[in-house]
Amino acid sequence: MTTQHNDIKKGLAGVVADTTAISKVNPETNSLLYRGYPVQELAANCSFEEVALLLWNGDLPSEEELRDFQDFERSHRELTPELKAVIDALPTDCHPMDVCRTAVSVLGAQDPDSEEQSAETNLVKAKKLFAAMPAVVAYDQRRRHGEPLIAPREDLDYCDNFLYMTFGDVAAPEVKTAFQVSMVLYAEHSFNCSTFTARTIASSLADMHSAVTGAIGALKGPLHGGANEAVMETFDEIGIRKDESEDDAEARSKEWMDEALAQKKKVMGFGHRVYKNGDSRVPTMQSALFDMIRYYDRGEMLGLYNGLARSMDEAKGIKPNLDYPAGPTYHLMGFDTQTFTPLFVAARMTGWTAHIMEQLANNSLIRPLSEYDGPDERHVQ
Repeated sequence: MTTQHNDIKKGLAGVVADTTAISKVNPETNSLLYRGYPVQELAANCSFEEVALLLWNGDLPSEEELRDFQDFERSHRELTPELKAVIDALPTDCHPMDVCRTAVSVLGAQDPDSEEQSAETNLVKAKKLFAAMPAVVAYDQRRRHGEPLIAPREDLDYCDNFLYMTFGDVAAPEVKTAFQVSMVLYAEHSFNCSTFTARTIASSLADMHSAVTGAIGALKGPLHGGANEAVMETFDEIGIRKDESEDDAEARSKEWMDEALAQKKKVMGFGHRVYKNGDSRVPTMQSALFDMIRYYDRGEMLGLYNGLARSMDEAKGIKPNLDYPAGPTYHLMGFDTQTFTPLFVAARMTGWTAHIMEQLANNSLIRPLSEYDGPDERHVQ
């Protein structure tokens, strides 16, 4: 066996593969920055549409630019009959991420400019994907409950319309605000697994829809996007008792965590490769969760949440990541657990498409080397 003893970085840990102007984690403040803006400031002050334009264009939009984009987005929300037929043909027991992946492929096949790679055309494709995903995610959850499609409303903004198409009612302002916060926080996060997948596919000059489809496949994995689902599965395993006191729920969740750690069980929703002092997005998402707990009067959820987090911190010193507060927030709103990662897709569509366009603006085919550790050369006798 031949070996060259290269310095191999498993998982590409610590490898700087390229430059990006889209986002970074500022180590001095431990803040995630979108185009230089701390994400917590964007979540507190900007709509999701404004954040999307920031990620695509590099700056927050003017009032006119925002109005133009809102008009465009609202005119491209409809689920086409062809796409609805494809979704209806998929089994209701498949994972919703399979539906998202298939839907993007269909949208690519339907787009007359799918193969056109100009910056202007790709920006239009990004905006269309942004507009189309809420209908896909909302309808897929509804059909699994035997409920009909709800048509979009052009008088509602992106987040209000998303919630309306899912649940059939205009959400309370508190719910809409918490949902929008989650979308802003999930929108972008540098060279994560799915984003790097999208950039790798785009580097071959494949079309944008192919790159996004690959990103969805990467996000489906429980070590990446599926973690928010796993958080809720942990809550379900402990047992959610609506009439339980906060203190009793906290005691049960601490007991569960202590046993899980003693058994060396992997508990999702904690730790992050990038953040060494805790995920900077958590305080903002946690505040939104606490608002939902108060709004729905669900103190037992706070007990479960605090019990797990405190036990993990005391035992391992490991802090929650964004998925930990996001999962129970979506649960309280009424989303199915398996819909959590598709919500991540709808949010991250902005970051993925921004990175695809950045990759293509100064493209180099991504093709790393590998070190062979198989048998030495041999021959058929």
